Amino acid sequence: MPDPRIKKLADLVVNYSTEVTDGDFAVVIGSYASLPLVKELVRAILERGGNPLVYFTEEEIEEVFYHYARGKQLEFISPFARIVVEKADVRISIVSSTHTKYLSSIDPEKIRKRMAARRELTEIFMKRDAEGSLRWNVVPYPTKALAQEAEMSLFDYEEFVFKACMVDKEDPVEAWRLQARKQEKIVELLSKVSEIRVVGERTDLNVRVDGRKWINDDGKKNMPGGEVFTGPVEDATEGVIYFEYPAIWRGIVVEGVELKFDKGSIVEAKALRGEEHLKRILEVDEGAKRLGEFAFGLNYSIDKFTKSILFDEKIGGTIHVAVGAGYPITGSQNKSSIHWDMIKDMRKGKVYADGELIYENGRFLHEQF
Repeated sequence: MPDPRIKKLADLVVNYSTEVTDGDFAVVIGSYASLPLVKELVRAILERGGNPLVYFTEEEIEEVFYHYARGKQLEFISPFARIVVEKADVRISIVSSTHTKYLSSIDPEKIRKRMAARRELTEIFMKRDAEGSLRWNVVPYPTKALAQEAEMSLFDYEEFVFKACMVDKEDPVEAWRLQARKQEKIVELLSKVSEIRVVGERTDLNVRVDGRKWINDDGKKNMPGGEVFTGPVEDATEGVIYFEYPAIWRGIVVEGVELKFDKGSIVEAKALRGEEHLKRILEVDEGAKRLGEFAFGLNYSIDKFTKSILFDEKIGGTIHVAVGAGYPITGSQNKSSIHWDMIKDMRKGKVYADGELIYENGRFLHEQF
């Protein structure tokens, strides 16, 4: 018997997150492992009057591509990929990996060239998101590979995923609306702030956010949601930040990352493991050396690092920054072919806003989550 939580998850994404309406061109992207969720998403889209298009992606095929592609093949952008990013009203992407290390043996230079070639598509996506012409959502489907990465049994990982998405509740939509209201209070607080200072282990970082918009991620763009974020002023980040959690880029793990900023740009990048890969990716373009995002993780149902950024960036009691492309909706002007999130544990840290302590040991002082 199909897990009824899969149907609830599909209904949540279609009815609440992306709000599919009559006539929408809705693209669903998933792997064959996620077929049960794909089918439920197609049903839900059709029930809302939308026009679904499904295409499947497989990590094994992408691995073959990177092994054999050369020169202009790495730079070729499919007309189909362009149509999807330019024409879809709704895009739903399913995280359902069956092989999380599929790029571990690929030359980082090939990945860099491919990411650089796809920069235009990234910029179109960001522009359409900012203007509201594209409604998108990234949603998980539990697989054995993801459970293994999280060091959980498949049963426990399924419980974790569905709890984080709140489809274990009788009314998931109302649960997310309550989360949204709580986070909106934090958005209101941060919207009055000009400069944020982060102090923690091996960290003293100043980030300017004046004139930028804070976004309430309440499950509309990501499922699960549970963060508030903005785009820092591009040339004003100063200081150093150390990330306790591994930074993972397409299955490649970089541990013990430490970044030093001067006038908004990374001037020194270190790592205990994977430093060469880190430096290669940061050289993909000029925007990769600057911050495109600064965020607070506020989903306290997520309390375990799983090596899946969809969950890890929302861990209650963390902050994260992204090097590379910023979201224009925040006011960010940083452009890059990458957007790489890196997570810092703040459960022993502090955050100051314009010199005033507002956050300590993983919690905002004026808001009890």
